[in-house]
Amino acid sequence: MLHKEGYSFSTMWNLRKHTRGEDIINEILDLGFEQVELNYNVTAELLSTIEPMIESGRVRISSVHNVFPFIPDKNYDTDSVMLGFDDLEKRRRAVELLTGSVDYAVRYGAKGVVVHPGEVPFDYNIDAELKRLWREHGRNSPEYAALWDLMLEQRNALAPIHVRRIQESLEIVSEYIAKKGHDVKIGIETRSRCNQIPTLQEAGQIIEGLQGAPVYLWYDIGHGMLMDRMGLYDNVKEILELKHKVLGIHIHETVDLVDHWCPYIQSGGDDGFDAFLDVIEAAPIKVYELRSPNTAEQIEQSFQIMTGKMAARKGTGAQWNAG
Repeated sequence: MLHKEGYSFSTMWNLRKHTRGEDIINEILDLGFEQVELNYNVTAELLSTIEPMIESGRVRISSVHNVFPFIPDKNYDTDSVMLGFDDLEKRRRAVELLTGSVDYAVRYGAKGVVVHPGEVPFDYNIDAELKRLWREHGRNSPEYAALWDLMLEQRNALAPIHVRRIQESLEIVSEYIAKKGHDVKIGIETRSRCNQIPTLQEAGQIIEGLQGAPVYLWYDIGHGMLMDRMGLYDNVKEILELKHKVLGIHIHETVDLVDHWCPYIQSGGDDGFDAFLDVIEAAPIKVYELRSPNTAEQIEQSFQIMTGKMAARKGTGAQWNAG
């Protein structure tokens, strides 16, 4: 396996495959990565065998993913109103959980905490219904357009309130980081559901509103592709405008409406992913975040293609090998 210096790999890929944290990390190290992102499904029990590996220097942690470690509470899971709750007590708890994730990041020497900041709530999973209509009838169909307009009306009406609350919550966390003197940054992640916050524009607004705070964009490429296909924003145009505000990248691509695939592999070598190479190169933290069906061979091939393209763009003459 090619040595992947400067890149990290998320435990999302193989966490459910193992019962011991050490086995999760060792399988990732076998891929050629030296850095790992600990995702939000890592439990305290798994950490019991991961922490000795961190302390001994066998693995470096690039980032942790809030809420960390895992807690079995649906109010604060990956798809939650989180930092934008109406309920002050729930919002206070969300802030408390994020400061806990910050403490773990500092303890492990990580430089970033990935945050899903919130969403505009709906009575049902409107995003899943929209995705069904997209697949069955197409984005330009009357069925899709009618529900999309309803979603967008509610999203546009309520998003500003949630954006403001999220910003206020992140301000509290930023003050905590400053008070403790922690060397760590927050990355607010672009999301995979159309009612979730932030869009790229909302992320820019939050970051500008917290100018001077350690809050940046965590750009999830596959999620951005997904939202572009559904019609929420112009992914390539807007991320290039925000490139200087990116703390970290989740590297994967979306095929149809399914994300977390290896770039250039499942899409059949689609050069459309080339548009993100400059953003990846500029990002301080670069993390492959893949679903479990991706094989070690596909990950290796994807990495060689991607880094080979980067090298060729620099004029080094390096070639990638798709074989």
